[in-house]
Amino acid sequence: MTTNSNDNETLIPIYSVKTGKIEMVERIKKTDEEWKKSLSKESYNVARQQGTEQAFTGKYHNCHEDGIYQCVCCGTDLFDSETKFDSGTGWPSFWKPIAEENVKEHNDRSYGMLRKEVLCARCEAHLGHVFDDGPKPTGLRYCMNSASLKLVKR
Repeated sequence: MTTNSNDNETLIPIYSVKTGKIEMVERIKKTDEEWKKSLSKESYNVARQQGTEQAFTGKYHNCHEDGIYQCVCCGTDLFDSETKFDSGTGWPSFWKPIAEENVKEHNDRSYGMLRKEVLCARCEAHLGHVFDDGPKPTGLRYCMNSASLKLVKR
């Protein structure tokens, strides 16, 4: 992929549930002030400052509604409710993302631990972490913050 001098013009592949295919879309880059204006305080803290919500307090940890969980910052499709499960951790958990293209992971060494942080591939919002103690078929547990997500009901 070619990176232009302006990162906002860089096109990346993102899967769209609406069209059912991977589309080339622009990366989303905003200043901190722009993010603060468009997000709640909690969503800004979690998604833009790598915070976390307290266990069992997020609006989606015990949600059983059918739909697509999108990034609260940019609207990218991230998780399908069909892959959501009760992990008992107090955060919404999924066994796989909508598409590998829509999320990215990197090592997080904060708090003296090594974890895999999960980010929105389009805007780099902090979503949560992925662990290898989830159910079949993937064995993964994408432990996400409700404050980084919005549910679009089917």
